[in-house]
Amino acid sequence: MIAILYEDNHLIAVNKPSGILVQGDSTGDKPMVEIVKDFIKKRDEKPGNVFLGVIHRIDRPTSGIILFAKTSKALSRMNKLFAEKKVKKTYWAVVEGIVDREEQRLEHYLSRNHKLNKSFVTNSNSDKAKKAVLYYQVLHRLKTYSLLEVKIETGRHHQIRSQLSHIQYPIKGDLKYSSKRSNSDKSISLLAKTLAFTHPVSGKEIEIEADLPHTDVWKIIRRDLAAQL
Repeated sequence: MIAILYEDNHLIAVNKPSGILVQGDSTGDKPMVEIVKDFIKKRDEKPGNVFLGVIHRIDRPTSGIILFAKTSKALSRMNKLFAEKKVKKTYWAVVEGIVDREEQRLEHYLSRNHKLNKSFVTNSNSDKAKKAVLYYQVLHRLKTYSLLEVKIETGRHHQIRSQLSHIQYPIKGDLKYSSKRSNSDKSISLLAKTLAFTHPVSGKEIEIEADLPHTDVWKIIRRDLAAQL
Protein backbone atom coordinates (compact mmCIF):
# COMPACT_ATOMS: atom_id res chain seq x y z
CA MET A 1 0.00 0.00 0.00
CA ILE A 2 1.40 3.38 -1.04
CA ALA A 3 1.26 6.21 1.49
CA ILE A 4 0.39 9.31 -0.56
CA LEU A 5 1.32 12.54 1.21
CA TYR A 6 0.30 14.98 -1.52
CA GLU A 7 -1.14 14.76 -5.02
CA ASP A 8 -2.55 17.01 -7.73
CA ASN A 9 -2.55 16.97 -11.53
CA HIS A 10 1.18 17.73 -11.72
CA LEU A 11 2.84 16.20 -8.66
CA ILE A 12 2.60 13.24 -6.32
CA ALA A 13 4.53 12.82 -3.07
CA VAL A 14 4.78 9.49 -1.28
CA ASN A 15 6.27 8.29 1.98
CA LYS A 16 8.98 5.88 0.83
CA PRO A 17 9.66 2.96 3.15
CA SER A 18 13.23 2.06 3.99
CA GLY A 19 14.80 -0.56 1.75
CA ILE A 20 13.24 0.54 -1.53
CA LEU A 21 15.21 2.30 -4.25
CA VAL A 22 13.86 5.54 -5.67
CA GLN A 23 15.15 4.76 -9.17
CA GLY A 24 16.33 1.49 -10.68
CA ASP A 25 19.93 0.32 -10.51
CA SER A 26 22.03 -2.74 -11.34
CA THR A 27 20.30 -4.85 -8.66
CA GLY A 28 17.17 -5.08 -10.76
CA ASP A 29 15.00 -4.49 -7.68
CA LYS A 30 11.73 -2.72 -8.38
CA PRO A 31 12.14 0.97 -7.51
CA MET A 32 9.63 3.39 -6.01
CA VAL A 33 9.10 5.17 -9.31
CA GLU A 34 7.84 1.95 -10.92
CA ILE A 35 5.72 1.06 -7.88
CA VAL A 36 3.99 4.44 -8.04
CA LYS A 37 3.56 4.19 -11.82
CA ASP A 38 1.82 0.83 -11.41
CA PHE A 39 -0.37 2.25 -8.67
CA ILE A 40 -1.49 5.22 -10.79
CA LYS A 41 -2.08 3.05 -13.85
CA LYS A 42 -4.33 0.69 -11.89
CA ARG A 43 -6.13 3.34 -9.85
CA ASP A 44 -6.85 5.63 -12.79
CA GLU A 45 -7.37 2.77 -15.26
CA LYS A 46 -4.88 4.25 -17.70
CA PRO A 47 -4.54 2.20 -20.92
CA GLY A 48 -1.09 3.47 -21.91
CA ASN A 49 2.18 4.23 -20.18
CA VAL A 50 2.16 6.47 -17.13
CA PHE A 51 4.54 9.44 -17.12
CA LEU A 52 6.33 9.84 -13.80
CA GLY A 53 9.48 11.92 -13.53
CA VAL A 54 12.08 11.45 -10.79
CA ILE A 55 12.83 14.87 -9.30
CA HIS A 56 15.13 13.94 -6.41
CA ARG A 57 16.32 10.89 -4.48
CA ILE A 58 17.01 9.67 -0.98
CA ASP A 59 19.21 6.72 -0.05
CA ARG A 60 17.77 3.21 -0.17
CA PRO A 61 17.87 2.62 3.62
CA THR A 62 16.37 6.08 4.29
CA SER A 63 12.62 6.57 4.56
CA GLY A 64 10.45 9.61 3.97
CA ILE A 65 9.20 12.03 1.36
CA ILE A 66 9.83 11.49 -2.33
CA LEU A 67 8.24 13.86 -4.81
CA PHE A 68 7.53 12.76 -8.39
CA ALA A 69 6.34 14.79 -11.38
CA LYS A 70 3.25 13.63 -13.25
CA THR A 71 3.83 16.02 -16.16
CA SER A 72 6.91 17.05 -18.12
CA LYS A 73 6.17 20.71 -17.32
CA ALA A 74 6.24 20.01 -13.59
CA LEU A 75 9.41 17.93 -13.95
CA SER A 76 11.43 20.63 -15.70
CA ARG A 77 10.22 23.36 -13.36
CA MET A 78 10.83 21.33 -10.20
CA ASN A 79 14.31 20.39 -11.45
CA LYS A 80 14.98 24.11 -11.79
CA LEU A 81 13.74 24.81 -8.24
CA PHE A 82 15.99 22.09 -6.82
CA ALA A 83 18.97 23.32 -8.85
CA GLU A 84 18.40 26.87 -7.58
CA LYS A 85 18.07 25.56 -3.99
CA LYS A 86 14.55 26.91 -3.67
CA VAL A 87 13.20 23.71 -2.14
CA LYS A 88 13.47 23.51 1.65
CA LYS A 89 14.15 20.01 3.02
CA THR A 90 14.41 18.86 6.59
CA TYR A 91 15.45 15.45 7.87
CA TRP A 92 15.04 13.76 11.23
CA ALA A 93 17.96 11.59 12.31
CA VAL A 94 18.27 9.35 15.34
CA VAL A 95 21.96 9.22 16.22
CA GLU A 96 23.96 7.14 18.67
CA GLY A 97 25.01 9.00 21.79
CA ILE A 98 23.76 12.02 23.70
CA VAL A 99 24.48 15.13 21.64
CA ASP A 100 25.54 17.86 24.04
CA ARG A 101 25.33 20.90 21.76
CA GLU A 102 21.74 22.02 21.17
CA GLU A 103 22.52 23.12 17.63
CA GLN A 104 25.53 23.27 15.35
CA ARG A 105 26.64 24.11 11.84
CA LEU A 106 28.87 21.45 10.29
CA GLU A 107 31.16 22.28 7.38
CA HIS A 108 33.38 19.60 5.88
CA TYR A 109 34.83 18.56 2.55
CA LEU A 110 33.68 15.19 1.26
CA SER A 111 35.41 12.82 -1.12
CA ARG A 112 33.29 10.08 -2.72
CA ASN A 113 34.57 6.55 -3.21
CA HIS A 114 32.41 5.12 -6.00
CA LYS A 115 33.70 1.57 -5.54
CA LEU A 116 32.66 1.54 -1.87
CA ASN A 117 29.63 3.78 -2.50
CA LYS A 118 30.74 5.86 0.46
CA SER A 119 31.79 9.44 1.19
CA PHE A 120 34.64 10.43 3.48
CA VAL A 121 35.49 13.70 5.21
CA THR A 122 38.78 14.82 3.75
CA ASN A 123 41.09 17.79 3.33
CA SER A 124 39.78 20.72 1.32
CA ASN A 125 42.82 20.49 -0.93
CA SER A 126 42.06 16.90 -1.92
CA ASP A 127 41.22 16.17 -5.53
CA LYS A 128 37.48 16.28 -6.24
CA ALA A 129 36.61 17.07 -2.61
CA LYS A 130 33.31 18.94 -2.35
CA LYS A 131 32.17 21.29 0.38
CA ALA A 132 29.31 19.97 2.51
CA VAL A 133 27.32 22.10 4.96
CA LEU A 134 24.48 21.11 7.26
CA TYR A 135 22.79 22.43 10.36
CA TYR A 136 21.34 20.34 13.14
CA GLN A 137 19.18 21.01 16.17
CA VAL A 138 18.48 18.55 18.99
CA LEU A 139 14.75 17.81 19.23
CA HIS A 140 14.74 15.04 21.84
CA ARG A 141 17.10 12.86 23.86
CA LEU A 142 16.67 9.24 24.88
CA LYS A 143 18.92 7.24 27.21
CA THR A 144 21.49 6.40 24.55
CA TYR A 145 20.23 8.20 21.43
CA SER A 146 19.46 11.73 20.28
CA LEU A 147 16.87 12.92 17.76
CA LEU A 148 18.17 15.66 15.47
CA GLU A 149 16.43 17.87 12.96
CA VAL A 150 18.86 18.35 10.07
CA LYS A 151 18.81 20.93 7.29
CA ILE A 152 21.30 20.67 4.45
CA GLU A 153 22.76 23.61 2.57
CA THR A 154 24.52 21.38 0.04
CA GLY A 155 23.30 18.11 -1.47
CA ARG A 156 26.33 15.83 -1.40
CA HIS A 157 26.45 12.05 -1.61
CA HIS A 158 25.65 10.53 1.81
CA GLN A 159 26.24 13.97 3.31
CA ILE A 160 24.19 13.66 6.50
CA ARG A 161 25.41 10.13 7.15
CA SER A 162 29.10 10.91 6.69
CA GLN A 163 29.16 14.25 8.48
CA LEU A 164 27.32 13.04 11.58
CA SER A 165 29.51 9.94 11.71
CA HIS A 166 32.62 12.13 11.48
CA ILE A 167 31.65 14.02 14.65
CA GLN A 168 31.11 10.67 16.43
CA TYR A 169 27.31 10.63 16.23
CA PRO A 170 26.54 7.98 13.59
CA ILE A 171 22.94 7.43 12.54
CA LYS A 172 21.36 4.49 14.32
CA GLY A 173 21.57 1.33 12.21
CA ASP A 174 23.99 2.81 9.67
CA LEU A 175 26.71 0.16 9.68
CA LYS A 176 28.37 1.75 6.64
CA TYR A 177 29.05 4.85 8.71
CA SER A 178 30.18 3.32 12.01
CA SER A 179 26.90 2.52 13.76
CA LYS A 180 27.45 -0.14 16.41
CA ARG A 181 24.62 -2.42 15.31
CA SER A 182 22.03 -2.77 12.58
CA ASN A 183 18.32 -2.05 12.94
CA SER A 184 16.07 -5.09 12.98
CA ASP A 185 14.52 -4.10 9.63
CA LYS A 186 17.92 -3.19 8.07
CA SER A 187 16.90 0.46 7.87
CA ILE A 188 18.89 3.44 9.05
CA SER A 189 17.11 5.87 11.37
CA LEU A 190 17.07 8.75 8.92
CA LEU A 191 13.78 10.24 7.73
CA ALA A 192 13.14 12.81 5.00
CA LYS A 193 10.62 14.68 7.15
CA THR A 194 9.44 17.81 5.34
CA LEU A 195 9.56 19.34 1.88
CA ALA A 196 8.50 22.93 1.18
CA PHE A 197 8.40 24.73 -2.18
CA THR A 198 6.41 26.99 -4.45
CA HIS A 199 4.18 24.89 -6.70
CA PRO A 200 5.69 24.97 -10.23
CA VAL A 201 2.32 25.51 -11.94
CA SER A 202 -0.16 27.04 -9.47
CA GLY A 203 2.38 29.19 -7.60
CA LYS A 204 0.92 28.13 -4.25
CA GLU A 205 3.19 27.48 -1.27
CA ILE A 206 3.29 23.75 -0.58
CA GLU A 207 4.61 22.03 2.54
CA ILE A 208 4.59 18.24 2.79
CA GLU A 209 5.31 16.28 5.95
CA ALA A 210 6.04 12.58 6.41
CA ASP A 211 4.71 10.60 9.34
CA LEU A 212 7.21 8.78 11.55
CA PRO A 213 7.85 5.11 10.80
CA HIS A 214 6.08 2.59 13.04
CA THR A 215 9.27 0.65 13.66
CA ASP A 216 12.18 0.42 16.02
CA VAL A 217 13.21 3.53 17.95
CA TRP A 218 10.65 5.64 16.09
CA LYS A 219 7.89 4.04 18.20
CA ILE A 220 9.52 5.37 21.35
CA ILE A 221 10.05 8.82 19.85
CA ARG A 222 6.45 8.93 18.64
CA ARG A 223 5.26 8.11 22.17
CA ASP A 224 7.57 10.61 23.87
CA LEU A 225 6.71 13.47 21.51
CA ALA A 226 2.98 12.78 21.87
CA ALA A 227 3.36 12.90 25.67
CA GLN A 228 4.92 16.35 25.40
CA LEU A 229 1.90 17.83 23.61
